[in-house]
Amino acid sequence: MNFLAHIFLSGNDNESMIGNFIADSVKGKEILAYSTEIQQGIQFHRFIDHYTDTHAIISEGKKILSPYFGKYNSVVMDIYMDHFLAKDWNTYSNVPLVAYSDSVYKILTTHKTILPERLQEMLPYMIKQDWLTNYAYFHGMEQVFKGMSRRASFVSHMEDATSILKLHYQEMQDCFDHFFPDLMQASKEYNK
Repeated sequence: MNFLAHIFLSGNDNESMIGNFIADSVKGKEILAYSTEIQQGIQFHRFIDHYTDTHAIISEGKKILSPYFGKYNSVVMDIYMDHFLAKDWNTYSNVPLVAYSDSVYKILTTHKTILPERLQEMLPYMIKQDWLTNYAYFHGMEQVFKGMSRRASFVSHMEDATSILKLHYQEMQDCFDHFFPDLMQASKEYNK
């Protein structure tokens, strides 16, 4: 799961959402610099990642992607899942995606000073390009994947990820449709 799913699964708790958003940029003891609620959001993010990475349906989907992206297939799969969440947003939320995204951007902007430096630098681009809403569209996916490909340490072929998604669209949709309800249920149980 990428930004949209992590944020969505945080529910209405702003600090949990912030923790979930920043988790990949917080290493080791850096977590102690944050409030208890943000720390819980970081831990929740890690739970989501572990659950996703070890789920049988996601593992099957990653096998389809492995010939194209190798070690980056997990990253690509996470973004594909955000695409389907954005595309099918009305199935999961009563709030329109544009309005939801705007509210998230406002929360993140309000708390910008506590975000790790890398995310502070990224946030204006995220907002300007409306990443959360544009996950629903191929043009938005192309922007995301081209940017990630430029930043990858090794040859990733992520610039081709939108074309590969089109090639395997129904298979990836099926992965999402079978996986996401399981993740939502596991997230509810985690947060009890």
